[in-house]
Amino acid sequence: MEEKPVIEFPVDDYPIKVIGAAGEAFLAEVAAIVQGHDQAFAADTVVSQPSSKGRYVSLRLSIRATSEAQLKALHTELMAHPQVKLVL
Repeated sequence: MEEKPVIEFPVDDYPIKVIGAAGEAFLAEVAAIVQGHDQAFAADTVVSQPSSKGRYVSLRLSIRATSEAQLKALHTELMAHPQVKLVL
């Protein structure tokens, strides 16, 4: 019996949360990485929330997910960024 994939692609509003060290260019750098995996991604849709002490920032965004390979590649590239601590 063949297993169905957990996610049926494409998904128009696939949510992603990126947590990283706060910095002026962090949002722009994350947006540039995401745009490389979803050309239709608009950086002005990112919701940014600083931590209580301001050392970290949480970015909430949505992409058009087209495949598991796309999501894995995006996760790998985001985690390679020196300021990124967690990608959910």
